[in-house]
Amino acid sequence: MTHVVIVNHEEQYAVWPRRAELPAGWRATDWTGDERGCLERVAEGWTDLRPASVREAVAEDAARPAVQLLTAGPVQLREVLPAEAEQLRDGGTAGLDWLGGTPGDGTRVAAKMLAGAAAAGLLRPGWGMYLLVRSEDAVAVGGMGFHGAPDGGQVEIGFDLVEPARGHGYATLALSELACWALAQDGVDRVIATTTPDNRASQRVMERAAFTRMPDADGLFVYQLTH
Repeated sequence: MTHVVIVNHEEQYAVWPRRAELPAGWRATDWTGDERGCLERVAEGWTDLRPASVREAVAEDAARPAVQLLTAGPVQLREVLPAEAEQLRDGGTAGLDWLGGTPGDGTRVAAKMLAGAAAAGLLRPGWGMYLLVRSEDAVAVGGMGFHGAPDGGQVEIGFDLVEPARGHGYATLALSELACWALAQDGVDRVIATTTPDNRASQRVMERAAFTRMPDADGLFVYQLTH
């Protein structure tokens, strides 16, 4: 009996009797012959048994730039890519659902800084901006990141949470995680964070994250975390 090699939309192959009606979603190729010959042809030509959609998804993931991902209890800190920063800067959501609907103003300002640094060739991987994403539902609740790469053993950090996310400990956990990561890097001795005198909520976050109050600078409260 003559057989034919058939293929579906996922580029998967099978051997089918030539005169039999083809199953739905399959089409005949030019490969015909006895059953054994067709099976050998399939074995030679179909070396990757994964469906085409799976192969494409894996290739897409491999081509995507690597990002830093840190876990801080119920939230994750995912490093922001320059293209995502441009979206946030221009009023977008970087493809995420946000608690409250949209990112906060502080997150958009930080995204603008990151996009500018990337365009100028000054961005160093790891020392940019991170999005705070709840682990339970992948909803973004804020942004956190560095004002630049370490300089003289010091790096400055800032954060911004959307209003509905405040009071749940997200900022404290994320700040502790990101600051400890920074201190674990070569050449970093201290992490600095500043806030206005009237921002008691941010002051409490830094105090709970074990930052120590330092002398004020330029009218701002200064906090520091060291080894």
